[in-house]
Amino acid sequence: MKLLRVLVLIALPLYCLAGSGCPFLEEVVNKAISPEVSVSEYQNFLQDFAQTTDKKEALADVKQCFLNQSNETLHNYAEMMVITVSSDVLSNHGAGTSRLYVCH
Repeated sequence: MKLLRVLVLIALPLYCLAGSGCPFLEEVVNKAISPEVSVSEYQNFLQDFAQTTDKKEALADVKQCFLNQSNETLHNYAEMMVITVSSDVLSNHGAGTSRLYVCH
């Protein structure tokens, strides 16, 4: 049993480095926090999910919020997302459930 724990602890960092398992979610987050992506580019990227005026405005508000943040805050947010998503994947792995968005 101790050997199993050691192997899991060794594999855990490798698993977390693999990302969220959802490249689309990672791209949404990366585009949201990137200062090089404009509000209109972000809205166009997510146009399939925001077809009403209210949803387009909500995307604009979210993106503008990130544009108003410092680089340090954006970096910290990116790190938090990796930890949060990796933890969520790990906690649901054995249960066969997931709270992540559906990826295509």
